[in-house]
Amino acid sequence: MGFPAKLLAADEEIELDVHPHWKVLAAPAAALVAACGAAGFSMALVPEGESKPWLRWAVALLALAAIVRWAVLPWLNWLSTRYVVTSQRLIVRSGLLARDGRDMPLVRVDDVSFRQCSPLERLLGCGTLVVESSEQRGRVVLVGLPQVEAAQRDLYRLVVERAAARPGGRG
Repeated sequence: MGFPAKLLAADEEIELDVHPHWKVLAAPAAALVAACGAAGFSMALVPEGESKPWLRWAVALLALAAIVRWAVLPWLNWLSTRYVVTSQRLIVRSGLLARDGRDMPLVRVDDVSFRQCSPLERLLGCGTLVVESSEQRGRVVLVGLPQVEAAQRDLYRLVVERAAARPGGRG
């Protein structure tokens, strides 16, 4: 499901609409596998007797709690985080129950840079995009952005185009 068009201005077009890179889901996936494996192993070790069903239910509930905490919640957080670049602004939305949002008009952007802090990020093409402006809260950091170099290039192109389109533009 894409970014809702009803939240855009009439002449605004979406240029980029992504979630953080899938690599952030590697640890939750490992936690899911580990919790299922540990639960299955623990259930096999439960001794015979009257308490066997209750102990198995306790193991299952502990496994379920671990899966929710370390697999489901991070996945839902990833799913609810969205980075959108339109023809007029940069939009960041995140949060499952409580929402956080930040918009930065492209005409206020002064610098667009990116970082790839590890060989894995270079291999996967993801990284951190830093968008800065001269205003007081003038920094937006997009962590785990897929195809970060292309996003930086396209965002810079849009910033230059917006600046040139303004009366007395600096483009």
